[in-house]
Amino acid sequence: MPEVAVLVLAAGATTLATGLGAIPVFLLGGRAEALTPFLLGFAAGVMGVAAVAGLLIPASEEASVAEVLPGLAAGVAYLLVARWRFSPDAGFMGRTGTGARTSALVFLVLFVHSLPEGLAIGTAFASDRAGLSLFVILAIAIQNVPEGTSVAIPMAEAGFGRARLFWAAVATSAPQPFGAVVAYLAVEEVSGLLPFSFSFAAGAMLALIVVEMLPKAYGAGRPLGASLGIAIGAALMLGLSLVLGV
Repeated sequence: MPEVAVLVLAAGATTLATGLGAIPVFLLGGRAEALTPFLLGFAAGVMGVAAVAGLLIPASEEASVAEVLPGLAAGVAYLLVARWRFSPDAGFMGRTGTGARTSALVFLVLFVHSLPEGLAIGTAFASDRAGLSLFVILAIAIQNVPEGTSVAIPMAEAGFGRARLFWAAVATSAPQPFGAVVAYLAVEEVSGLLPFSFSFAAGAMLALIVVEMLPKAYGAGRPLGASLGIAIGAALMLGLSLVLGV
């Protein structure tokens, strides 16, 4: 099935993009932390536009509001439960201490939320809307980069080496190819699942923005950087949506 092979390659590329986020930490060391508010704001702007323009609007055009809302609510609930369930109280990769616990929390939250991002990729790939799959794939890849930075910073503070920083960042997005294939095959078999899958992924992504990204972006004492990141990320994705006609 060549479509699935192409989908796996695309989702694999978004996964590897997360590793790029470790590069600023390699180059800047502790100074990279100053970029966190901007990077998290940027990721929130990218993800917010992708969730609304790439997922919720197409879902509302495929089904009624009453059919979209359950998927949206389920996506929000999924992210909140996963975040609560996987809050760690121990060490991480053989290390202990505040930095290790922070690294574990960031890693697990990103790992859990990458599954609905994979679902978004697979659902968009299954859709026949022109440009939508490319838009969602690029959106996920772009916002994965600052997510990689967010997990690399506390790991660097905890004393992990560069190789572990890079591959841990990549590993946070490991569920994306799996989620993409599952969503694609499910939608192909059950066409009525498309609106629910769209709205579920959108709900999880929007919940992540509200409960994780924005509090961290604005809690670091650099609100201007966070706001600038949101504006640039949103503008980038709005421009991309216009170019692709999404």
